[in-house]
Amino acid sequence: MSSYSELHRPQFHFSAKKNWINDPNGLVYHDGIWHLFFQHNIEAPTWGPMWWGHAVSNDLLHWRQLDHALHPDEMGSMFSGSAVIDHHNAAGFGKDAMLLFYTAAGSHAKPARPFVQCLAFSVDGGQTFTKYAHNPIVDWMQADNRDPKVVWDAASQKWVMALYLEDERYCLLSSSDLKEWSHLQDIVLPGTYECPDFFPLVDEDGVDRWVFSGAGSGYLVGQFDGNKFVAETELSHYDGGPNNYAAQTWSNAPDGRCIQISWMAGGLYPEMPFNQQLSIPVELYLLGTGSSARLARRPVSELTELHGRKIEVDQQVIDNSSPFSVKTDSRLLDISFKIARNTTKGLYLLIRGQYLAFDWAENTMTMTPSGTVKMVGDKPPVKIPDATSLLVRILVDVTSVEVFLNDGEISASYCFLPGGYESAIEMHTYSGPQVIENFEMHELKSVWAE
Repeated sequence: MSSYSELHRPQFHFSAKKNWINDPNGLVYHDGIWHLFFQHNIEAPTWGPMWWGHAVSNDLLHWRQLDHALHPDEMGSMFSGSAVIDHHNAAGFGKDAMLLFYTAAGSHAKPARPFVQCLAFSVDGGQTFTKYAHNPIVDWMQADNRDPKVVWDAASQKWVMALYLEDERYCLLSSSDLKEWSHLQDIVLPGTYECPDFFPLVDEDGVDRWVFSGAGSGYLVGQFDGNKFVAETELSHYDGGPNNYAAQTWSNAPDGRCIQISWMAGGLYPEMPFNQQLSIPVELYLLGTGSSARLARRPVSELTELHGRKIEVDQQVIDNSSPFSVKTDSRLLDISFKIARNTTKGLYLLIRGQYLAFDWAENTMTMTPSGTVKMVGDKPPVKIPDATSLLVRILVDVTSVEVFLNDGEISASYCFLPGGYESAIEMHTYSGPQVIENFEMHELKSVWAE
């Protein structure tokens, strides 16, 4: 059993005890417990045959890995999907049954089996699962159709499934009993593939809107009347970094919260018993309204439970001859500060040796982390607001950096392979002074140490 203390083990991000993981699946909250399922190859630290791993938490931070929920069968590997709580017994398995929707990934062996969508259920709160005897619930449609995301639409009183088809195409289906599904419409997300998510949020004017997203963080905001989704925005991206992929939101979350977690694809973990990690859970909200609506993300408030020693600096002026550095023995940090543009060309940070740059002339943020694999594809520099000041929050784990600007208006996820360093963070500038205000650095406790 892993002690979760290995050299490159993330200390406040989820990783499996051993072997490969990728997409988060079946995110659902039930009876005070957050359930996290995930793509898991139990046989090797590389991608391969897929099981659904299972972990639970009371606070979205401290996870306990359980026995696997879904195992490969004659219909194929267990690919990505979602989960719901059937409060009204629509499917007939019992009130408050936990239902998992997954892709059986077929096989190319003779006779070949196509990708189909299937159902499993639990009547003991997610301790054990039974695959539905009459699977598949959605037969093959085209290509490697996959990744069913099921959500309840309260307004139309029906269940809705978002499904990936092929290329940049997705579709919506609906059902009253979670077993029989009918096609509603096809949807195109330009430059975006697989792992759909579909969920409602209230905008700044109090209007209900729906977000349709894909694996590479591309999304549309629009209206949904129970039969058709109509986009009101152009395609945007909620994460500008290279290492955010296959994000999903929890269903049945309490207090109206919308919580999302991603696979931080592309990190390297040499000589470790595990491979890959997930992001910090973030809470989603909408900024703006109508065609200007956009998705914002900020770390869940529970993260403050991990705060330890705090280092504060009210104001610091940085210039060519006077960089600003902070030393700490902690590898786990929650850093925040405010920066004003002044007359300098930019602010340049070294975060545990990783280079992060704010370019005021170009209004961009870039990071060039060491030790990653390009799995999500190249992304342009992150555009930052053209404002007189900027609020910055940076989460640093053993092998990852996550940046949130202006309380989550902009975010970016980066993996890195740590090297030698003395200062946890250094700040440099040139061609003029840079003012840093309200600097706070919290050392964080490991979620595995308690």
